[in-house]
Amino acid sequence: MTIDFTKWIGKTETRHDHLRCGPADLMAATLGQSLVFQEGDTLPPLWHWLYFLDALPPRELGRDGHPKKGGFLPPVALPRRMWAGGRFEFLQSLRFGSAVEKRSSIVRLEEKTGRSGPLCFVTVRHTLSQHGQAAVIEDHDIVYREDPDPNQPVPAPAKAPESAAFSELVQPDPVLLFRYSALMFNGHRIHYDVDYARDVEGYDGLVFHGPLTATLLVDLATRQAGRPPNRYEFRGVAPISGNAPFHIEGRQCDDGYELWAKRADGALAMRAQAFF
Repeated sequence: MTIDFTKWIGKTETRHDHLRCGPADLMAATLGQSLVFQEGDTLPPLWHWLYFLDALPPRELGRDGHPKKGGFLPPVALPRRMWAGGRFEFLQSLRFGSAVEKRSSIVRLEEKTGRSGPLCFVTVRHTLSQHGQAAVIEDHDIVYREDPDPNQPVPAPAKAPESAAFSELVQPDPVLLFRYSALMFNGHRIHYDVDYARDVEGYDGLVFHGPLTATLLVDLATRQAGRPPNRYEFRGVAPISGNAPFHIEGRQCDDGYELWAKRADGALAMRAQAFF
């Protein structure tokens, strides 16, 4: 029976959390930053992902470690779920020590066919408010797809730009991936179960988190500008997997910075832009 997924558009849920310093202190340590936060300090961009975590029992998880579909998100039959990208507006700073409300609504659902087969895109808009005022608006793009066909060749990825004005090396490490997964309470097995990542989802090793790459890129732009951006957007282009180091890079443009992640083979893994 065909399910009409469009009835999920407009579905909304509201959650509450408190911006405690502890998770951010652990995040700083995970990234090798010598930061200790205090109440009243500003939450760095994208670190709101450390809060409002899904804590579900094992019986409510799918084969990949994600929550089963059919609750807030539609019951898409395609088995693989990926974080495709996101867009952010930073209206005001979120500060430690106060309560935050997160209102999430499904605003887009589209099924299509790509080079690798059927795809389903879902966009969820999250609005985070503190003291009754909207602070961060995030459009979170999710893509569902089929398991890889081992008999089909993998399309050649696009090449990353060669005109970086600044560049930093990132060395993937199983401990880094584990600690980031733990901070996000992210059970997705591609980040810590190498057998599952290789044998089921077709990667050549553990997969570096897309949200972590996006966080490293916005941090790079923040340090270049000396202040956080007003808007930010990113899109995953190709996975980063295995133990090879990669680079986060960028260059200044008229209204901010163009940013990207470049794999060891020169492929473009993620494209982003920070607006100031």
